[in-house]
Amino acid sequence: MKRKILVIEDDTSLNRLLCDQLSRGGFQVTGINNLADARGYFKEHEPHLILSDARLPDGDSLDQLPWLCEQAPVIILTAYGSVRDAVAAMHSGAAEYLVKPVNPEELEVTVQRVLENARLRQEHQFCKARANSNKTSYIVGDSPALRSMQEMLGAVAPSDMTVLIQGESGSGKELVARAIHDLSERSQGNFVAVDCCTLQEKLFESELFGHERGAFTGADKQKKGLIEAAEGGTLFLDEIGEIELSIQAKLLRVLETGRFRRLGGNRELPANVRVVAATHRNLEKMGRDGTFRTDLYYRLSAFVLDAPSLRDRKQDIPALVQHFMDHHNFSRRLDQRLSDEALKFMLQYDWPGNIRELRNVVERAIILSRGKPEILPQHITLSTTSAVQAPTGGFEHEPTLDQIQHDYLAYLIRRHDGHRSKIANIMGVSERNLYRLIKRYDLS
Repeated sequence: MKRKILVIEDDTSLNRLLCDQLSRGGFQVTGINNLADARGYFKEHEPHLILSDARLPDGDSLDQLPWLCEQAPVIILTAYGSVRDAVAAMHSGAAEYLVKPVNPEELEVTVQRVLENARLRQEHQFCKARANSNKTSYIVGDSPALRSMQEMLGAVAPSDMTVLIQGESGSGKELVARAIHDLSERSQGNFVAVDCCTLQEKLFESELFGHERGAFTGADKQKKGLIEAAEGGTLFLDEIGEIELSIQAKLLRVLETGRFRRLGGNRELPANVRVVAATHRNLEKMGRDGTFRTDLYYRLSAFVLDAPSLRDRKQDIPALVQHFMDHHNFSRRLDQRLSDEALKFMLQYDWPGNIRELRNVVERAIILSRGKPEILPQHITLSTTSAVQAPTGGFEHEPTLDQIQHDYLAYLIRRHDGHRSKIANIMGVSERNLYRLIKRYDLS
């Protein structure tokens, strides 16, 4: 996709000269003569770069720099020898300045440098914001269930098709999405993961689509959303079954048109992303129940991948355990291994929390082993061996489903010390829905 450049220059000959040279360089260039036309242009378009004369017929662009810089990086064109203008421009936020008459070679180098710096800055901000996630992209194992999924993954990854990944909580759906990204032509772009469970409707909309200044109270400046952060890459929507119907409608429009609007904005912006979604829910049934749009489901399910549960690929457990130990600093330093007895113990368990639960058990076992060369069965703590007993059904009368759910949730809260993420995974619900259940039963 060609980069858009806006040239604001009232000298008609220079404007045309700059536009022609930049067009030959492979850019999509628009030339205008004043700030009023610039405001009209920004209502419909969003450039990647602005070249603006320092002095224009309807105003001083140096005074307008804070506003212009919100639209895109700005290179100021200033008259020969006007050092004061150049210094003022850089202080006000300009990315660079060029002295007129503009040297063609200098123009080309400066434009490329500013665009590259803007790209690196965006990637740095994205990486910094996502640094805490630090999730591995490995898919470990060689079971028939996993090989079958990987064959389908390898077939769909090189295309640009929307993919829906289905599977239980903790089964590694995000790792599957990352593998799709890594094997695609978009692998050099960002992989942006969005947790659809964690934000309220308005916040989620702002995070996904971005917002314009003044879109809501506290929106004191423009913010680009995660769709723009994923430009040229992959947007992964985790637990998409949790999003509100109003957001579903807007997301459907993105998939159908390849365009979107920021919150509070009027401009149509391109959504140059591949969408991969994941859910542990039955979206088709939710569609019949009216809690998920059927048209969105059909769009998302153009290609469906099923991430197998760990109980369906138990032969991968030894490789997974070794992988987690190899990537745990403490274990690697001690050169620990899992004993045969401990492995047998783990193979007899059904792993309701799937790979996420297995990783937690392995990491806890490393700590409990206290540096011993082998991890033994007594270091493996599974939910079935817990000292906290599950509800036994000792009701004085036949309980209602509501009573059973209350007691089961109370048991899980005791069993896992109120760890909401873990409890949500075991129950197969989102953390948002778990919070609602806790509030409903007054178990906080």
